[in-house]
Amino acid sequence: MSVTAPPGARRRRRLKALVTVALAAVGASTAAAIPAAAQPPTPVGVGPLPITFHITDQNGKWFDSGLNLFGDQSLAVGVLPRLGISGGGMMSAADTQRMLNTDTGNTLTNLVKGVTDKVPTLGSLGTSLWKALNLDSTLSAVQQLGTNNPKAAAPAMKATSLLNDLVNQLSSLPVDQPINLGALSSFVQLQDTLNSLKVLAPVSAPVTVNFTVDPAESQGPRDPFGLIAPVGAQGFPWMQSENYYGTRTIQLTQPGLYAFADGMVPYELGAVVVHDPLTIGLEFGKSLQVNSRNLVVPSNSDIVNRLVNTFFNITNPNNWQHFEKDKESSFDPTDPPVPILENDAAGNAVLVPNLDAYFDKKFGFPKTLVKGDQLPATPGVGEVWLDTQMEEWNGKDKTGSATKINATDWSIDRKIGAPYIDMNNPHNMWTDKDYKYLYQSEWFHDVVDVFDRNTGAFVRQLKVGTEPAHVMTETGSDNLVIGLNGGNEMVEAAPGATSVIRKIPVSPTGTTLHPHAHWTSGDGKTVVAPDTESGQVSVVDMPSGTVNLEPVGQFPIAMSMTPDGGRFYSADFLGESLTCVSLGAPQCHKDGKLVHSSTIDLWANYSPQDGPKSGAPFGGLTIQLPVSPDGHAMIAENVLSQTLTIVDPRTDKIVKDIPCAAGCHGANFGAKKGGGYYAYVSSKFANVMQIIDLDPNNDGDISDAKEVGRLVLDPTATTKMDGSVSGEAGYGGQGVLPIPLVYNGWVQQNQGAWRQMLTCQQLNPITPSACGK
Repeated sequence: MSVTAPPGARRRRRLKALVTVALAAVGASTAAAIPAAAQPPTPVGVGPLPITFHITDQNGKWFDSGLNLFGDQSLAVGVLPRLGISGGGMMSAADTQRMLNTDTGNTLTNLVKGVTDKVPTLGSLGTSLWKALNLDSTLSAVQQLGTNNPKAAAPAMKATSLLNDLVNQLSSLPVDQPINLGALSSFVQLQDTLNSLKVLAPVSAPVTVNFTVDPAESQGPRDPFGLIAPVGAQGFPWMQSENYYGTRTIQLTQPGLYAFADGMVPYELGAVVVHDPLTIGLEFGKSLQVNSRNLVVPSNSDIVNRLVNTFFNITNPNNWQHFEKDKESSFDPTDPPVPILENDAAGNAVLVPNLDAYFDKKFGFPKTLVKGDQLPATPGVGEVWLDTQMEEWNGKDKTGSATKINATDWSIDRKIGAPYIDMNNPHNMWTDKDYKYLYQSEWFHDVVDVFDRNTGAFVRQLKVGTEPAHVMTETGSDNLVIGLNGGNEMVEAAPGATSVIRKIPVSPTGTTLHPHAHWTSGDGKTVVAPDTESGQVSVVDMPSGTVNLEPVGQFPIAMSMTPDGGRFYSADFLGESLTCVSLGAPQCHKDGKLVHSSTIDLWANYSPQDGPKSGAPFGGLTIQLPVSPDGHAMIAENVLSQTLTIVDPRTDKIVKDIPCAAGCHGANFGAKKGGGYYAYVSSKFANVMQIIDLDPNNDGDISDAKEVGRLVLDPTATTKMDGSVSGEAGYGGQGVLPIPLVYNGWVQQNQGAWRQMLTCQQLNPITPSACGK
């Protein structure tokens, strides 16, 4: 006995068969171009799988997506689920590799060799253009929908033919240039047809993203937030007031680029691209919100592409700069050779056919790195300690070490990795007035370590609170002042870090402000602490413990102070500015007048759409910004522009900028032999320290500031160590501590041989009359 089909079923089966035959016929007519059988994505389970980032303490896995793409583990792709098209949610590892073309080996990377070399065309790559441009993925979605939905049969056939036409039009174009798709007749028709298919395949669910902070993976709590998202993304920037352990979730409903950072450690980045299967390329979205200055920009803008390039150079350790001691080397970072769909200011669709080739062209890769060891003609005084926070050591689960440089012969004298306590991401350091101790913060933990400065031996560990970032001392009392980046307090500890004396909340209202790189005045009475997520600075009166708040720019991350204690400066990480604030009478400069506060715009010569003005100073994503002990100069380290901004505090004007290594981060001033100062500059993503002389002839004019030396931070055969480095030697430069201390208030405490190393002017940095000047 036969079973009678339901009404209409026979018709649906006939239509499905006709669609299959029709699509096959189109494929047969263009067999040389269209893939023989476009395969649907690998099944990812019933319902969209969420994307889950595990935020960890490990290099290259700070936002661990569970994938490894060209060495990058902080990126994921989510597919926007559409009815009638398989897949959706987190894309599997295999499908992500196919989508990003990371499964093609090196055939699609490093295609731009130099300015004089011929750039290949898209049709000459040796890889199917359908594959290289992800058009096979679009074709698969079109074919599935045409098969599964009878109403989609005709537009699916038309889209298939137009895709083939597009391939033929693209094949003669260069691989490294953005393509205005609106100028191609096949794309205009194709876009209309794909839009009609989208109506027949509505979005069925959002893409879910989880952020998991597990104490087994991250010793401290974390606080992820949004950096970039398509315009209209609900809840952006998802800022949290509290860091946490556990899992938090957001829903992404629009296709495009989403980028995230950790509020505790903002160089730790993750990204998701939500892909619409009925779109060509991997789309960034038409317009993007950037969590900086309330920017809304077209997705092909310079700032978006510059941030994406920065993302891949930070999150992939293979893309960190490696300097050789005695010879030049090549820096040629690799990005996914994926096609990216962007939009220009007029709303036109722009296809970047190969992101790796485009970035090579736009940013001038490969670059030649100078010889790593270039020693200054004039020695420094004493020693320089620098936190190489990303060094990996045998016997340690966590990363990081403190590296000591002899400033008289520039040797790498010592490294303290402290495997016996599994020292976790040492970030910043200071010393006592007698230079007996080295005080070392463990940023991703809750302790400050104390080492014997002379021998490197471990002395003690003081538990102070969540994620201590920076440590200084008060002159006079020699008490330690420690900022709890994961909390809401400044901690005062007894000399030698033997005990906690008190904790001072930095928020009068009790709101968690996450203080980071504070600065202490030379008289020990005032501490200024940047409150990263509030756009304010806490001004702490240490004798009374009272706190006032001063507004500054967006996401202030580090402080400095003039040697007289009259004003402070804030590095506004996401504000792309420096803010001057007076602590008493007006001392900040604006339009020729002294005012309470003023802003130094690091983007005065930068257009977020078009890029920096050639030859003009440009900064951004600024970290530390110390003022020289004599008050004549300030140097600010910029991650975005890879420059050091030189500012004259006597006018609050930018004088010039100097190139820096990748991820330049920390700086502090030390004495130069015979007079003057060196600024020692660290970089997170390069294995060198730079040495900057801001006034080479000591005439008070800083327009001749320049780099005078560079030093590779890898251990040598004579370096004294308490263990051995297993990876990333010399990387992760962050806190810098030159000894003897030369800042006003501390320099006067130098005694004996340390005092004899310094000139009269160095001992009296703001009272030249003491030296007969």
